[in-house]
Amino acid sequence: MHTKLGIPYWYHSLANYTFITSFIKLNSSEMAAIADDELSSPAASEIIRKLTFPMKSISGNAFVCVDSAAPTDTERFENKSGAVFSPESALMVLAESLKVRTSIMSGASSFICIRPFRRMNHSREFRLFIKDGKLVGMSQYWLNKYFRKLSGSSSVYWQMADDFINEIAWLLPLNTLVVDIYFTSGGEILIVDMNQWGLPVDPLLFISWDNDWASAGGIRLIAPPMRISGNVNVSF
Repeated sequence: MHTKLGIPYWYHSLANYTFITSFIKLNSSEMAAIADDELSSPAASEIIRKLTFPMKSISGNAFVCVDSAAPTDTERFENKSGAVFSPESALMVLAESLKVRTSIMSGASSFICIRPFRRMNHSREFRLFIKDGKLVGMSQYWLNKYFRKLSGSSSVYWQMADDFINEIAWLLPLNTLVVDIYFTSGGEILIVDMNQWGLPVDPLLFISWDNDWASAGGIRLIAPPMRISGNVNVSF
């Protein structure tokens, strides 16, 4: 990932357009404690101490990640959407994540990012594809479900996203990139994450990065399930 796309590097310019976030800078021994899953080390104890203050300021659960990776590959994320309550559980979920450990070992991450936990409606999460400062594509983020209510509102979502990018384009760290967003129930748009344009980032419903984005863009949603009616005979 481009270093400018890590949360600590764009947050100061776009804080009004994302989740309130606190940051902890990790030193080399603290990064090693997470990368090597050494949770009984003095460095791990120091991370827990540093996490205590920002997590105390959050009413309820928190969500933690590092600059360029979230622990979405962990059991806690699958079962609890990543919600953590204590500094100890926050450190544990980071150390359990191969994505997080790899990001730290590669030098792509050196901060822990702490946000209030928010249970998000998957139907309102999207990936935006921005080329030369303009929105050229938009994909439903979660591809495991058809959301009926999106079909009739796709043009509204597209227009809101287009207006949003036009408003913040001058603040983005790069002219060409991918931005993951969330539409709140109140109609606001919050930035969840940013990624580089191209592999290894998933183009989701655009399937491939080798598109003529000028003509193949727009918004893409999971198609409704196919229904078969009439006299259908199946034999094996």
